[in-house]
Amino acid sequence: MTEFVAPEINWLALAPLIVVLGAGVVGVLVEAFVPAAARRATQIVLTLAALAGGFAFVAVLWPQIVVQPVQVVGGSVTLTPFALGAQGIIAVLAFLGVLVVADRTATGQDAFAPAASAVPGTSYEDLARKSGLEQTEIYPLLLFAAGGMMLFASTDDLIVMFIALEVLSLPLYVLCATARRRRLLSQEAAAKYFLLGAFASALFIFGVALIYGFAGTVRLLEIAQAVQQGALPLEGMTWLLVAGVLLVVVGLLFKVGAVPFHAWTPDVYTGAPTPITGFMAACTKVAAVAALVEVLYRVSIGVQGVNPEIMRQLQIVIVVVAVLTMVVGTVVGSVQTDVKRLLAYSSIAHAGFLLVGIAGFNPQVQASTLFYLLAYGIATIGAFGVVTLVRERRATPAGSEDNGPVDDDGVVLGEATEIAQWAGLGRKAPWLTAAFALFLLSMAGIPLTAGFIAKFGAFTGATSGGLWWLALLGVLASVVAVAFYLRILVVMVFQRPQADSAESGAGGDVVPAGAGTAGGTATLTKVQVTAAQRVEVTVVQSRGPAAVAIAVCAIATVILGIFPTSVLGLVEQASKFVP
Repeated sequence: MTEFVAPEINWLALAPLIVVLGAGVVGVLVEAFVPAAARRATQIVLTLAALAGGFAFVAVLWPQIVVQPVQVVGGSVTLTPFALGAQGIIAVLAFLGVLVVADRTATGQDAFAPAASAVPGTSYEDLARKSGLEQTEIYPLLLFAAGGMMLFASTDDLIVMFIALEVLSLPLYVLCATARRRRLLSQEAAAKYFLLGAFASALFIFGVALIYGFAGTVRLLEIAQAVQQGALPLEGMTWLLVAGVLLVVVGLLFKVGAVPFHAWTPDVYTGAPTPITGFMAACTKVAAVAALVEVLYRVSIGVQGVNPEIMRQLQIVIVVVAVLTMVVGTVVGSVQTDVKRLLAYSSIAHAGFLLVGIAGFNPQVQASTLFYLLAYGIATIGAFGVVTLVRERRATPAGSEDNGPVDDDGVVLGEATEIAQWAGLGRKAPWLTAAFALFLLSMAGIPLTAGFIAKFGAFTGATSGGLWWLALLGVLASVVAVAFYLRILVVMVFQRPQADSAESGAGGDVVPAGAGTAGGTATLTKVQVTAAQRVEVTVVQSRGPAAVAIAVCAIATVILGIFPTSVLGLVEQASKFVP
């Protein structure tokens, strides 16, 4: 009988994952045993502490991993500088995202339904809202999603990568359906995300099966070594490897949000609770792009010297997807009238810009990929944080000022996401407008912002790989993208609020701009007049967390744009992704 030999496990190397996922398990227990009055505060502190602890362990491991990457649990987790850098970026962005999630704003309400399982419009939903129930299960779900992302970006095993894909995806499917307002739209977004995500997962695992049939292993490094040495079970059946890698890449491109696998992105970004949209847009892209780099570059190491044709086919696929993604993201984004949908197409365009750098297949370029993911993630979380504070407010119908509030859940409604509703916002909330403008300028790649350094690195990577024409196309797409970013800024800063024009021609039916705010907790920016009611657009005050996140994102965007040297030095060390 063979004697069992216990494996030696480097627990310190697994510490970032253990802290985040372990805190998620503790969060589930908190839901069961902590009194309801203290549950929300406990969950917020636990979530933020876990993410901060995960990043602290990344910092502790960094000097060791930069010198000598390690494989843990028999190679199931491969901790390279690239993987560890991705883990650190995910932890930082998740921390900022949770700050936005935790903010109740001056309305006293967060962005989540009191009972997400309730059927919209039913008496049970009304009872849950009036009873003051809170959906604090979102915090363990966020930790599980963040932990899955960190594992997804740091494994060499395709089966473990698939498990991590499901661990990060399933909580996001649930979180997308938990919006307090526009419940049906939120549930529709979750259903679309789940169904299309299931197809993507099926394609991913089918690709893994084909790769295993070709190489007899699911470890990327072993596959590359087997191709180099010619020690393959099915020599001459390279189409299995090509088909398998392409299917795996399709599954990853779905998470990246690249064309033609992007159809879920606008609807899910629009329907999901806005804080979850920011969390998902920033963190999921980091994990998916990191995993895509791991797959493409490790496979290319094996086939480049043995079968250059396979390498050429993979590069053609990435180039075509990059071109389509940039074109669709910028062209369709330029005609959007909803802020969240515009940011969704902006996310698609940025996926294309990232693929421009990756298509060069230059290992050193992956340092710029990490910097791009950090810069994009910071701007994205900050931008969606601003969107959470711009709200619609239902005023009392004309002639019935004494009838009390129109809505029993408070007069402040959901986010005002129509771009036209943001007219004149710069006059009423100048600091918030300045922060949002900074995030948009960074996304556009304007100099002295983090986005400029990020795009410069991505396009340099394409030119170093001989794809100068692709870099030129990326520059042209960036110019088009600047137009729709500036369109929002023009509306916010230079257009007069519609309340001003309405007041001049609507007689006594319009409340003057600045009136009607509850206790000074919101700033009026627009009034819409109908026969039955008036809908005002306000900027609600943050109770702290979201304001902190927006401020940190704004400061980081400027620092990374003006003084990027230190961070570029760190990501340069992270360009090594093979043990």
